[in-house]
Amino acid sequence: MYNLSIFTYMALGFTLGSIPFSYILTRVFTGKDVRQIGDGNPGAANAWKAGGWRIGLLAVFFDLCKGFLPVFLAQRAGLTDWALVPVAMAPIFGHALQPFLHFRGGKALAVSGGAWLAWIGPIVFPIYASLTLLVLALQDEHAWAAFSGTLALLIYALWLGDSSALVTFAALNMVLIGWTHRHELSHAPRSRAWVGRLLSRREI
Repeated sequence: MYNLSIFTYMALGFTLGSIPFSYILTRVFTGKDVRQIGDGNPGAANAWKAGGWRIGLLAVFFDLCKGFLPVFLAQRAGLTDWALVPVAMAPIFGHALQPFLHFRGGKALAVSGGAWLAWIGPIVFPIYASLTLLVLALQDEHAWAAFSGTLALLIYALWLGDSSALVTFAALNMVLIGWTHRHELSHAPRSRAWVGRLLSRREI
């Protein structure tokens, strides 16, 4: 029965993750195809570009819910620790694969945030932001900043030291985010102008 519950919530998570809310919202409210905006990623960032901050925030909210609900409901059903790992990863995989959009998946940042929110609570946001904002201040590639945020979550899980399941989820999540951002991460980060000026002054 326990294993059946895991598969039930995994199926729920993958199905929710597969719903392309950014595509739907952009199509309904603007008539545009979000896959034709920006970098072609069917995610909240391009929904924001296509329809403004209202559509963008709605897309972020729904993507957060996609990750949050299956983990939250699984916890309410009594699933803990290792049982939560596949449940938490399911909506992230669903969003990254996007079977309803011919497998042109999204970057899976917001849906990851939702899964983390259900697992560890609102503390996920300052933890993720700690390295994200630091790296973004040093260089201008958003993918490196996003990837650094997942590293911060992995460090946090290791620092807690009381849940190998959480560490495993953090590591898997970091790998998947690296994969969804693989094209951007293939380029070395470019330092901000102020970093270059600072380094040149030290060399003098």
